[in-house]
Amino acid sequence: MELFTGFLQYLITFFAILDPIGISAIALSLLGSSISQSQLAEVSKKSTITIIIAFFVVFLSGDFLLKLFGISEESLKTMGGIILILMAIKMVNGSTEKSSPSSENFKEMAIVPIGIPIAFGAGLFSTVIIYKQQAQSFMEMFSISFAFVLNAVIFYLILRNSIYIKNALGTIGQNVVTKLMGLIVGAIAVQFIVSGIVQLVKQYGMI
Repeated sequence: MELFTGFLQYLITFFAILDPIGISAIALSLLGSSISQSQLAEVSKKSTITIIIAFFVVFLSGDFLLKLFGISEESLKTMGGIILILMAIKMVNGSTEKSSPSSENFKEMAIVPIGIPIAFGAGLFSTVIIYKQQAQSFMEMFSISFAFVLNAVIFYLILRNSIYIKNALGTIGQNVVTKLMGLIVGAIAVQFIVSGIVQLVKQYGMI
């Protein structure tokens, strides 16, 4: 039961940070209104593969990166929380930065910037490493990985059908969803920051 509860937490956290509905709106604005459904399907596939590869690279090398730079889990958790709270503020305020390159190079755009860093950015990077550090067993690590892969599948389906979703929800509907995800990300960020600071204070013997 505890493992299942943890899985749900990972699933919801990754979904909120990834915000596939918000990303789909950004992707459409980047790719242009002239993109065809077949081109969008190809972009969705490449972007999804990109974020899955990015996840496993970070997930498998996270411990090495922390040791290489001498970063403690507590420091990363606090800084990761700050990154997430800044992201959450942008999501709630609807101030996600966008650019508008030509849709002709959509194949390259599927990897950069849609896959990285728009979909898999600093927020996910920090969260993945934090969850990996907190994992106490192989099953927990599998649960984290499965939760992200499942979110990647959801990301693919939403991005592939983003034209229909945009027509169904409209700009207002997409903004509402993004703001709700922002609130969830903000709550997760506060938990990370408070937990990280408390652990740092204990570590340095201040309490």
